[in-house]
Amino acid sequence: MNTKIKTLTVAAALAASIGLAGCAADSATSGGNTMPMNHGSSGPMSSMMPDASADHNQADIMFNQMMIPHHAQAVEMSDLMLAKQDIPADVAALATTIKDAQAPEIETMTGWLQEWKVPTMMSDHTGHGMGGMVDAGGMQQLKDAQGTEAVRLFLEHMIGHHEGAIDMAQQEIGAGKHPGTIQLARDIVTSQEAEIAQMKEMLASL
Repeated sequence: MNTKIKTLTVAAALAASIGLAGCAADSATSGGNTMPMNHGSSGPMSSMMPDASADHNQADIMFNQMMIPHHAQAVEMSDLMLAKQDIPADVAALATTIKDAQAPEIETMTGWLQEWKVPTMMSDHTGHGMGGMVDAGGMQQLKDAQGTEAVRLFLEHMIGHHEGAIDMAQQEIGAGKHPGTIQLARDIVTSQEAEIAQMKEMLASL
């Protein structure tokens, strides 16, 4: 099935003097599926972002605030699959692996943000994008689908979702300061690249 794509662009970088991470979004209208990252632009981060302290910077704050809802959607998609009947064992195992990995990471990221005394989610996402997020129409399609169609949608959505997470994680690795957040970003890249390869093989066998 051909998917209509909504592209939201986000790039994070540190300004030399004050350590701000920049981001910009370039969006287009879509018809209901994933919204992968685009590497083409950058811009200043909103001045409304809270100040960072010595052990973390704005890139760390932004990464955690954006990755929490990103992970939450991956857990939701996994739950939708695990609730379906007659799902292949390997797909159910993958959904379980994703859920078991990302749910604890949400708790870890939430803890860091609370420790830093900043909101756990950005109050204004204007100009910011979370790559690979599935829109409401795409989530409804996945919820309604059964059998092979459900598996295909899950794999297609999750591949794009993982690709967006990897893009954000790579930006954090380059721009972040907090050791724990940087290590989490590295772990995301490693695990999700492997899962993308696995899911592509599953798709090819459908």
